[in-house]
Amino acid sequence: MIHPDLMLFALDDTREFGEKVGRHLGVELCPHEERAFEDGEHKSRPLVNVRGRDVFVVQSLHSDARQSVNDKLCRLLFFIGALKDASAACVTAIVPYLGYARKDQKSKARDPVTTRYVAGLFEAVGTDHVITLDVHNIAAYQNAFRCRTDHLGANKLFVSHFASLLRDEEIAVVSPDAGGIKRAEDFRQRLSRALARPVASAFAEKHRSEGIVTGELIVGDVQGKCAIIVDDLIGTGTTIARTVKACGGLGARRIYAAASHGLFVGSAAQVLADDALVQVVVTDTVPPFRLPKGKVRDKLILLDSAALFAQAIAHSHSGESISELLAG
Repeated sequence: MIHPDLMLFALDDTREFGEKVGRHLGVELCPHEERAFEDGEHKSRPLVNVRGRDVFVVQSLHSDARQSVNDKLCRLLFFIGALKDASAACVTAIVPYLGYARKDQKSKARDPVTTRYVAGLFEAVGTDHVITLDVHNIAAYQNAFRCRTDHLGANKLFVSHFASLLRDEEIAVVSPDAGGIKRAEDFRQRLSRALARPVASAFAEKHRSEGIVTGELIVGDVQGKCAIIVDDLIGTGTTIARTVKACGGLGARRIYAAASHGLFVGSAAQVLADDALVQVVVTDTVPPFRLPKGKVRDKLILLDSAALFAQAIAHSHSGESISELLAG
């Protein structure tokens, strides 16, 4: 697809992903400047005229060795503000991984609802539209923003991968907690249609308090089956590891994990090293730079999500419905 009248920017720390999106669209990234000052402040600006144009800006909000989540959020907000001040007609934030999306409700007295505060920041600088992939709680995301939002899903990518890999296997799709059942059920139904046969379902018990995860009960039959654990993200890996252990204890033949975002923080490389876990499948919204060489890195499969975002941008730019991308 080629959209010569579309303007696509990617901030420096997400440039590689932005270039992939641009290749799918058939457009080059527009030039911009990011300048750091000695005291830690910075400025960013487009280096081309954006007046009256439909502009898309790519920035994934995860920390890395160079910048924190806060740094990347601040840079994105300031750049969007600069685009609006330069009279861009519409600015869409393409955020492959949306930071702070997990803190979407009060779970303790006087807790912040950070998702809503972040939404307010995007709106304050004039953001017209936000597109992201598989947030923790879709309803909370949609309700937090007053500007337009769209939410893409990685289940299509996972179905394509596992339908080919496990074509002749008996499969059970497992949600690692009750909150993820809807996501896992969507994947199960898609996979069942792709394979033209039934796929079983199960979910694991999970309790979290003060960062400690407990619960080992599995509801559903995984015995003798290839179990695919489906979640929105892998952080420390403890949720996946707990579910792997529970599935293995109930006689699952092989166990796979699929998550939209692979953060792999803390001791994830050790936590997920269990030989019972055959494969870890994530998208490229967060580069797996935290995983050293070893067991987990060797069984990691990275799926390209750039085409999904390119399709969403194309649909948005041409006035087509992005919801069509979520069907099928």
